[in-house]
Amino acid sequence: MLKLASDENLNNNIVRGLLRKRPDLDIVRIQDAGLIGADDPTVLEWTAGENRVLLTHDVATMTRYAYERLEAGLAMPGVFEVDPFAPMGQVIEDILLLAEFSFEGEWEGQIGYIPLK
Repeated sequence: MLKLASDENLNNNIVRGLLRKRPDLDIVRIQDAGLIGADDPTVLEWTAGENRVLLTHDVATMTRYAYERLEAGLAMPGVFEVDPFAPMGQVIEDILLLAEFSFEGEWEGQIGYIPLK
């Protein structure tokens, strides 16, 4: 199962919904990792060190920093930009689908979007 991290701007209701459906889901909120208020490069560095795919609503800057990591030859286990206006149930189901059926390392160096199309 994929290891996930949720950016501090991700709606916490999504995290709660994920854990209600899958209590064993390996997800860490950035704020629980002691990174509250950390900038995007620091968050991406931490997720790379922990080999966790990042879930975020931040389409403004997170993607840019993720691509910068790739251009610099640094690890980037993956980022999923979550549409903040998508139906929450669909978002939760899509994340669970990704977590359960993705292979470790499958999203390395990639940026994806939720809901899945």
